[in-house]
Amino acid sequence: MSAYNDLMGFQKTTEALGSVAGRLNWDQETIMPEGASAQRGEELSAMETVLHARRTDPRVGDWLAAIDVNSLDQVGKANLRHITKSYARNTKVPAALAAEIAKVTSMAQGVWAEARATDNFAHFAPTFERVVALKREEASALADGGDLYDAMLQDYEPGSSAAELSAMFGALRPRLTALRDKVLGADQPKGVSGTFDADAQMALTREVAKSFGYDFNRGRIDKAVHPFSSGSGADVRITTRTSDDDPFNCLYSTIHEVGHACYELGIDDQHMFTPLGAGVSMGVHESQSRIYENQLGRSRAYTEYLYGKMRDSFGDFGIESAEGFYAAVNRVTQGFIRTESDEIQYNLHVLLRFDLEQKIINGSLEIADLPEAWNARFEADFGVKVDKVSNGCLQDVHWPVGLFGYFPTYSLGNVYAGCLNQALRGDVPDLDTALRTGNTAPATDWLRENLQQFGGLRTPNDTISHACGFKPNEVPLLEYLEEKFNGIYGL
Repeated sequence: MSAYNDLMGFQKTTEALGSVAGRLNWDQETIMPEGASAQRGEELSAMETVLHARRTDPRVGDWLAAIDVNSLDQVGKANLRHITKSYARNTKVPAALAAEIAKVTSMAQGVWAEARATDNFAHFAPTFERVVALKREEASALADGGDLYDAMLQDYEPGSSAAELSAMFGALRPRLTALRDKVLGADQPKGVSGTFDADAQMALTREVAKSFGYDFNRGRIDKAVHPFSSGSGADVRITTRTSDDDPFNCLYSTIHEVGHACYELGIDDQHMFTPLGAGVSMGVHESQSRIYENQLGRSRAYTEYLYGKMRDSFGDFGIESAEGFYAAVNRVTQGFIRTESDEIQYNLHVLLRFDLEQKIINGSLEIADLPEAWNARFEADFGVKVDKVSNGCLQDVHWPVGLFGYFPTYSLGNVYAGCLNQALRGDVPDLDTALRTGNTAPATDWLRENLQQFGGLRTPNDTISHACGFKPNEVPLLEYLEEKFNGIYGL
């Protein structure tokens, strides 16, 4: 076991340094001074240089070669699987390229924010072209002559392929579109009205986060342009945002990010600073954020609890009953922004991005033509003309920071969440009784016991299959959505 122990000791320091780099990214998106972006780019580049050197250290290869896999238990074998994959990946990517990607994507985030704020795609286009060129170069190094986009997918959903995802998404699209068209043709429920104080929203959102088990002793909530979760182990932070006329933006962004955070916080402490000490994939991660936000947070039972909290915080906001509030929370309306979309249309937003980013990577879509391609596809899918690039191809931060292959994991996470919800409801049939009082513990405990505690122990597919007792597929999600929205809209 000497080689294994030496490898894990080395890996512990690498994981800790990775956490430090993550904290630099969190700081950049929350409280870093605007003028520090160039310096932060150099800092992140330096960190990436150190991390890349450790991840490609020849001793890692020697240790891996010396370890007898059959002498390891399940945890040891899983650690070895992750380290072997990481070593193989990182030794294919030149250190200078890894550092340059870290530097350019860090600076690109600031340029994107400026372009988004001024609706000026031309301001961002040259930087974006540089990001895409670097990511193509990285993918080429990783693909070994194979498909560049499939190589990118492995960073976010190991074992997946564009062909498999396209088949799953192709099965989702017809039923989602049919349900969307029926719902938009029905009478729409009343929405909230009034002005919602930002400080009151933040106070309520912290209370809501606690109701889902978020541990403020090991986390915090700050504001950011694009809500996100960051960290692992005993330090997992989230961000949200407020809108004067839309309190749901704040509340449900928070619940979503709490789902991500609770996954990380729920991992068994024995895995801290090992490859198993983080979520196994972005699809599995998204399954946690989406089941917290939607199947739990937007359920009839939990919204009954939240309705009372809203009235305590804001008084009269135009909704007369808990049932009306449930309908308002789940309203299906046409809009441009993915993160503000309802459960039915959300996946259609993702499928648009999935298709376009494949074209960007394979070179069939030039960066200069992206706004026009986006707008044409959006109008075809949603029947609405995009009015400005901040509502179109500049709305998300993912492409600016090089996260190609990330978007499909959102829809995959929704599929996983549908499966988990079916299994959860089967095991905890009286769940709604607890949710009506704001007690989510029966659900969050089930998720922690059956999925979260294991971190990266199993592959993504096996993680979901272990929790649910069946292989993941799109049918539970579609059945859940059709039952829910047919009920709300009386279809």
